[in-house]
Amino acid sequence: MQSCSRRRFGGRNVRQAASITFDILATFDYPGTGNSTLPQKINDAGEIAGYYKDSSGVTRGFVRMPNGNFSPPIVNPNWDGFLTSVRAINNSRLVAGFYILSNFAHGFFRSGNTFTDFDLPGAINTDIDALNDAGDFGGTADFSTGNQAWISIAGNVTFFSVPDAITTVVYGLNNSNQAVGQYTDSTPVGHGYFRDTDGTLTFPIDPPDSTETFLFGINDGKWMVGRYKDSMGVTHGVLFVSPTRFVAFDYPGSTFTSFNGINRQELICGRYDDNLGIEHGFLARVRRTP
Repeated sequence: MQSCSRRRFGGRNVRQAASITFDILATFDYPGTGNSTLPQKINDAGEIAGYYKDSSGVTRGFVRMPNGNFSPPIVNPNWDGFLTSVRAINNSRLVAGFYILSNFAHGFFRSGNTFTDFDLPGAINTDIDALNDAGDFGGTADFSTGNQAWISIAGNVTFFSVPDAITTVVYGLNNSNQAVGQYTDSTPVGHGYFRDTDGTLTFPIDPPDSTETFLFGINDGKWMVGRYKDSMGVTHGVLFVSPTRFVAFDYPGSTFTSFNGINRQELICGRYDDNLGIEHGFLARVRRTP
């Protein structure tokens, strides 16, 4: 039986980590006029996987190299010509994500130039959003009975949901098979959660004054990254050192900032929106000050 830990993280129970700041190392856009760039995960070599949307709304995947070069567009050969979304990359350069065909989502992996599809039996939609170095992975799936979060460890699939949640999604998975993601309560409001190796759930994980929280990435040090929206409608990137200790970040001049992935070297990939609503990628480094 899965165990849970329900804790209310808010107000005085949440302490900002004043000893942590962030250095922006690079901002980047996938080449092309009008492209929106949405980085998702970063491996320990500094390779960033994500996707971009062109001016016509078509979505394709990419990998950004540490030297700033980009791969050619990544498109699943079975896609419908509208959406291939790359969501994760590991240290073996295995890439994972999902694509749309006939209005249904199908998970996939890409190793080199070889694509392998993955669909959960009986699922209407299968999304892969998380991947670790052992090749374990997770995401969300829709069934006729409703939504389910899931992880596949050594080929064994486990389904779970945060109690009383309408939806639960796995977005990040580290090498200890600890997972993070978001769930939506009955309000409906989105909250972050943490799932430990033994299945214990810690939730909700929210900064004070938040009206919505996403947790997208977790590294092997159990540092978690994501974003939250405050009561004024501003979206901030956020790093949780623990469920009760966090630091927020705003890209200069932007009202929307999201941290999406963090690696072992504490490099973070994320995105911000400009005043025209175009998304841009950035690479940041965590700086610990005395």
